[in-house]
Amino acid sequence: MARPQAAPATGRGGETASRHRPLADRLRPEALDQVVGQDHLLGPEGTLSLMLRNHSLASLILWGGPGVGKTTIARLLAHAAGLRFVQISAVFSGVADLKRAFEDARRRAANGEGTLLFVDEIHRFNRAQQDGFLPVVEDGTVVLVGATTENPSFALNGALLSRCQVLVLRRLDDAALEQLLCRAEAETGRALPLTPPARATLRAMADGDGRYLLNMVEQILAQPGDTVFDPQSLSRLLAKRAALYDKDREEHYNLISALHKSMRGSDPDAALYWFARMLEGGEDPRYIARRLTRFAAEDVGMADPQALPLAVAAWETYERMGSPEGELALAQLVVHLSTAPKSNAVYVAYGRARRAARATGSLMPPAHILNAPTKLMKDIGYGKGYEYDHDQAEGISGQNYFPDGMRRPQFYRPTGRGYEREVARRLDSWDRVRESRGS
Repeated sequence: MARPQAAPATGRGGETASRHRPLADRLRPEALDQVVGQDHLLGPEGTLSLMLRNHSLASLILWGGPGVGKTTIARLLAHAAGLRFVQISAVFSGVADLKRAFEDARRRAANGEGTLLFVDEIHRFNRAQQDGFLPVVEDGTVVLVGATTENPSFALNGALLSRCQVLVLRRLDDAALEQLLCRAEAETGRALPLTPPARATLRAMADGDGRYLLNMVEQILAQPGDTVFDPQSLSRLLAKRAALYDKDREEHYNLISALHKSMRGSDPDAALYWFARMLEGGEDPRYIARRLTRFAAEDVGMADPQALPLAVAAWETYERMGSPEGELALAQLVVHLSTAPKSNAVYVAYGRARRAARATGSLMPPAHILNAPTKLMKDIGYGKGYEYDHDQAEGISGQNYFPDGMRRPQFYRPTGRGYEREVARRLDSWDRVRESRGS
């Protein structure tokens, strides 16, 4: 097992600033006000700034993507609060390492020294291991700072979350990434050989990850000659950072939610963007096809009755053709669903009907709509008085089809959008027939 690493919270400086160290390490901030992109936490009125100003640093969960400064902030918090910084990783540590870290913290506490225990990838600890933090957090043996790229609501147990404050670190925006590029140029004493469009492309390739940006800067500066890179030559030199996407974690649900709501909002361009993002992230197109079919039934419904069979056809087209050809059929479906009139009237009606079914228990259908295949059933009234709707003038008898004694509800209430305008007209006409009969 890996032993916990205890070290003072120091940054770069003096003889340790070796030119052979990675650029990201050389540019690691020495003070909290040097951290870029997290002003909501570290600005004058930021959450962490207020905690330090009030000498009330709480146990924290730092939630954010890679390269946004979680480890750096934890180290600098320890220095600012006068605490010993101890770092462990949930990837390499186990129960024995946690016990050792807690015992060391208790010894330091007995000597009047506090401990900030930084746990990287804290979501990788199981529930029992997470519970192990509870006593030492509660009695103040350690100030726990956990770092995670996963949604704490799903990745951490409720008992631990209730004892920590969750802080969200933002992905580095364009301005923050530009600050890092300027610092890299100052540190190396060289201007990056990039055209202005290539510089913008470089920031886009980093996708909010400062460490990845600085690693790419090192690759650029390592190139021989006096080449000035434009966007095309830069893209040939560097690999774009893979988009954050995990098919069984939060980003999966975030993107399918974005796709669904973009279609519901009748925005085909946004819907196509999120559709493409999911495919580029490696999502199974069959999963998307299933969700699009659900959308056709739930959000388009009777406003465009062709949406559902088109969804099934697009799904079948993908099954027959596979990727990438079959993805075009799904893209067509995305556009159709986005531009179709919307109605959730069937979805809502189904919910109302289910609630009524649960409330009314096992009421029998009215006798006149029951089949009577035997003489006994005929004798007790099954089928008596049934009127064959096709024989009626308007193709509707207007009889009651709900259980006897049950007040007639209205579950389905069509909108005035798309095909449901015609459906609403028909229902109004048929309601008048029922009213004339008193059904």
